[in-house]
Amino acid sequence: MTLLTWTPENKADFAAKNLLFNHDLDQSPLFTDEALIALIDRYPRDKLEVFTMGYDPANWGQWYLGRRGDLDGRALMEGVKAGRLWLNLRKVNHADADIAALCDQMFDEIKAQSGTTTLKQDLGLLISSPNAHVFYHLDMPLVMLWQIRGVKKLYLYPPAAPCVDDAHLEGVALRESDEQLPYDAGFDSLALVHDLKPGEMMTWAQNAPHRIVNHGMVNVSLSIEFMTPRALWRANVIYANGCLRRYFGLKPSLARSPKWLEPLKIAYARIIKALGGFKGLKSPLTPRFSIDPVIPGKIIFDDGVVAPEMPGQKPVKSKANEAA
Repeated sequence: MTLLTWTPENKADFAAKNLLFNHDLDQSPLFTDEALIALIDRYPRDKLEVFTMGYDPANWGQWYLGRRGDLDGRALMEGVKAGRLWLNLRKVNHADADIAALCDQMFDEIKAQSGTTTLKQDLGLLISSPNAHVFYHLDMPLVMLWQIRGVKKLYLYPPAAPCVDDAHLEGVALRESDEQLPYDAGFDSLALVHDLKPGEMMTWAQNAPHRIVNHGMVNVSLSIEFMTPRALWRANVIYANGCLRRYFGLKPSLARSPKWLEPLKIAYARIIKALGGFKGLKSPLTPRFSIDPVIPGKIIFDDGVVAPEMPGQKPVKSKANEAA
């Protein structure tokens, strides 16, 4: 029995176009509250990421990493329900046998149904609060987003100008940024907008920018990244273009790059990586808040951090800012 509904179009265009599938993982006992609580408690404590965010979709500087503290899985689930949190269990297929078996089943099915060879398979589990959102960004690998619980509005944009330019695309490949991109509300007229419901999965063209806004309920999703040989080739060409721009001041264009040059760029990218890779300007995210251990979902921002302002609300400053 297959996990996904496979139409002739989905089989032919998998990993190349924006596609919508149906599945029944929303009925799986793996994703009940109790199962998720147990999974969080089994997952390595230092790997779980907890985020909160502002309200303005253009202000991606208000995507804040936090500390889970001593909170266990049950407390974190209560915090998600009550607050404005986004839990990310990255590469959970490498940390849990049940999820690893599910991930293997997914990719075995993809190979059998579409003939697609996949590499670098990573399954992330996302558990997020009502009305939480993710800022405008893109991923270098290919992505599948399986919706398990709740509804999220997915805005999916073309992987081309004006939604993303070559320099910003290269910056993601070179890890100069945490995948965020400059957002303009005018891009929305170019977007595919879909309310992703339980039992649906979307996958899209490589490097397509996207942003997500939860409806007013807890959301549980599987965000699965992977590569194909073709996608890996493209990623290395982008990496090479970024190095050529930054080291030599050239202005390469992914869309207009001659195909005969691409093998040379792949070789160049591999040489740079073998020598230690591009040393970019990205600074690691620093935790900026803690979660109140008594009041579920309450955010305690560090001194000097201005709390995100709800529409119609005056900014709340930390004591350090007030003293200044």
